[in-house]
Order: sequence, then structure tokens, then C-alpha cells
Amino acid sequence: MSGLEASVDRIATETRFSGVVWVDRGGDVQLAKAYGLANRGHEVPNAVDTQFGIASGTKGLTALTVVSLIEEGRLEMTTTARSVLGKDLPLIDDEVTVEHLLAHRSGIGDYYDEEIDRPITDYVLAIPVHELDTTEPFLRVLDGYPSKFPPDERFTYCNGGYVVLALIAERCSGTPFHELVEQRVCGPAGMLDTKFLRSDELPGRAALGYLQEDGPRTNIFHLPVRGTGDGGIYSTAPDISSLWTAMFAGRIVSMDRIAEMARSHSDAPDKSARYGLGFWLHESRDVAELHGYDAGVSFRSVHDPVERLTYTVLSNTSEGAWPLTEHLDELLTT
Repeated sequence: MSGLEASVDRIATETRFSGVVWVDRGGDVQLAKAYGLANRGHEVPNAVDTQFGIASGTKGLTALTVVSLIEEGRLEMTTTARSVLGKDLPLIDDEVTVEHLLAHRSGIGDYYDEEIDRPITDYVLAIPVHELDTTEPFLRVLDGYPSKFPPDERFTYCNGGYVVLALIAERCSGTPFHELVEQRVCGPAGMLDTKFLRSDELPGRAALGYLQEDGPRTNIFHLPVRGTGDGGIYSTAPDISSLWTAMFAGRIVSMDRIAEMARSHSDAPDKSARYGLGFWLHESRDVAELHGYDAGVSFRSVHDPVERLTYTVLSNTSEGAWPLTEHLDELLTT
């Protein structure tokens, strides 16, 4: 057993971790290991290829989808949300652009405002979750939130902004958003196991999301039955590695576009990070990250394109991923 595996095993045991840990460098997989149960009721163990919800990790795929439409000329960074939304969501400022939304600088009011301190397991959706199975029904979720500040004034992380991006992408392309992501991101990246699954009909290799470290209660009533632009896609550790490889090889959008997405557009000192377009960035190094945190979901993936290093932790509990990603930060990047 390697020192890496032994140290990960120790923390996984101490924290009763449920999920998958993956490390690869230069195409060589150094660690790929699963822990805990995907389905506690039936005692189904997690496997390396188990599909996990990745919550806001979805935003990176949304951003790539939107940028691919920009490359085709169907959108521009300067396209206003209003020009696509028409009379829908009238409280969104008429000057908000696609770029503002991608960079979390739109100022629009958020249906799930992360500046409000509340337990991650709160029930926050006022709309029955089973009605949220495509993107258009989210209009009812997004409506009624006044703007917080003028467009481009500052960075404020905004979940609703990425649902608006999904609506814009869907309307300007004429293709359902879920299909757009699969066609424009998952297909080119070879992410065959990454899909917007319905939580009420999960396939056998998908993990249920659990609200507590122990216990049978799942997140099925906490989240939309099927995700959209701000979260909810399911993926695997190998697929996330494939995403980074394809992205930084220019197989999804051009390298010029990737450079713009991976360039800092805002500092986020409260997170000890920066933000690009759809991706978190290390506060001082050229390292891109995806994060996801929700009821029954925790996920973080870090990619250093210079060192060709990727490490990913996926968990089907709300807090499970964090101790292990912090350990990998210390072990692999210092």
C-alpha cells in the first residue's frame, strides 16, 4: 500500500467517509478507491465508477455549454439576458449579460442565496420538487427576487444566474438544456456516465444522497427531481478526470476560450480563491477547481494543467468530501 493510499484510508476511516477518492498525474492513476455505501437500505457499496450527484460542479459544464454556443455565433458574451428572456423574470436588470452571469457578477436576486446562513439540509424550494424536471419550470423558482446590486459591480456567487444561463442556452439553440450538455460537453469529453438523472428513478450505479453520516434519510425531497444549469448532474471520478483532460486539450471549446474561462475575473477572499467563468481558481496558482455542496452531496475536483495533476473527491453525504480534499491539498500541492 502506498503512503498516499494509507493516509487516505486513515482519514476515510476516522471520518466514516462514503464516496470515492481519485488522484491521477500525467495520465497515470495513482489512487482510485471507493468507501462506504451507495445504498444503505440494500447495503450496496460504492465503487470507483459509482455515479454521484456533484451539485454546483455542474456549473462548469453549464459554462462550457454556453461558451460552445458563443463559439458557434449563437450567443455573445455581451448578449443580454433580457434579449432572450423577453418578459420573463422582469426583476432581472436589462443590462445583465451572459458574461455577467458566467462570472457571478450579474447582481440578480438568488432563489438560493448562499449569503444567508442556514443548515445545508433545510428545505428551501417553495415549488414541489417533482415539477422541476426540465429547465422552463424553474421560472417559477427564479421569479420575484429583486436585484442586489448593478451588473458588474462586484462578485457574488449566484445559483439562479446559472439557471438563467440554462434558459438562455436552451432558448437560443432550440435544444433542451440536458441534451445540450450531453452533446456539447459530455460527448466530446468521453463522459459516458455523466447525466442529468432523475432522483426518483436512479439507475443501479448511482449513489443515493444521505442527509446524515448515519441513517436512512435521503435528499430526494430537498433538491429538484432533475437538475439544471446550477447543479444536479451525476458523474463519476473517471468522467471528471476525462473532463479536465478534454477541456485543457481544447476538445470542448478552443484553447483561447479555455484561457478566458480559466482567467481570474474576480477575487473571492472569503473563499481564499478567485473565480473565472464557471470555475473556481486557486488564489495564487493556475489551478482550476469544481466544487459542489448540497443536501446529501459534497464534491471537489482540483486540476493543475501544468503539473497534469487531478484529484477528486465525491461523496454522497453533505460534509463527507471536505476532510479528504483538505488532506490532498496538503499532501499533493505543498
